[in-house]
Order: sequence, then C-alpha cells, then structure tokens
Amino acid sequence: MRRSSKRPWGAEHRPLDPQRLRGMARTEEGPGGVSFTVRQVRNDARSYTCPGCNHAIAPGVAHVVAWSNEHLFGAEAALAERRHWHLACWRRAT
Repeated sequence: MRRSSKRPWGAEHRPLDPQRLRGMARTEEGPGGVSFTVRQVRNDARSYTCPGCNHAIAPGVAHVVAWSNEHLFGAEAALAERRHWHLACWRRAT
C-alpha cells in the first residue's frame, strides 16, 4: 500500500511563502518580440555573464533565467541555450 504524501494529522501547517512564487516560470515577450520562458533565481552559487551588458552576475545576486519558446530544434535545445540576465538588463531588453 502506498503512503500518503499529505501532511500527517496533527502536524504543524507550513505557512505559504510568497517569495517562492517568484521562482515559478512565466512567459514574457523578450528581445526581438520573441516569446521567452522566464524564471527568477536567487541564491545561485555560480557566476554568469549577462548577455545584456556583458558583465558578471555575482554568486548570490538575484537575476532571471530566460530561454526562447520558439527554437528551431525544439524545447530541449531552447533550454540548453538559456541565458542568465541581470533583472534590469532583462527589463531593458524587453
């Protein structure tokens, strides 16, 4: 018999964390009017180069990850070509 994944009876309720909703993927119009999937990232331990300004995104800095929804070779290829952007650079490019 499979165990239930529900909260056990009498266990404390975990309050909703609105900050977690920011990390959910959403669809936005990106550079060139192309549809992109965008996800906000916090507390990443790696450094990335922003394609908007060609400057480094330091580890731990909040930023967005974006990938095209209209890739010639499909969704997996689009995800492989995702890029990390500073929040301001992404807003400026859209």
